[in-house]
Amino acid sequence: MTEYLVKRPLARAPIHPGEILREEILPSIALSVPEAAQRLGVSHRELHRVLACTHPVTTEMALRIGKLVGNGPELWLRMQQACDLWQAKRRLKDELAGIMPVG
Repeated sequence: MTEYLVKRPLARAPIHPGEILREEILPSIALSVPEAAQRLGVSHRELHRVLACTHPVTTEMALRIGKLVGNGPELWLRMQQACDLWQAKRRLKDELAGIMPVG
């Protein structure tokens, strides 16, 4: 999987890592959700929440996914961090505007 670094703010939300796992990874390795959950050592419900993009990829889940697909946890954590940061910036926009930087 090729990584691309984004050097400008995104106008739209970054893609949730669960969507990439659901749409790209699992089909390419021919695993169903129950099979993937079993291999990852998590419940079907826990994996489904990540795939539905309603729950974040935790550090533990990133370790599991990275091991399963062979690309390590860092990529999955960076994707989740990008989503979290984008959402937090939008949610705190007004509050952040009122904070005056030092120096």
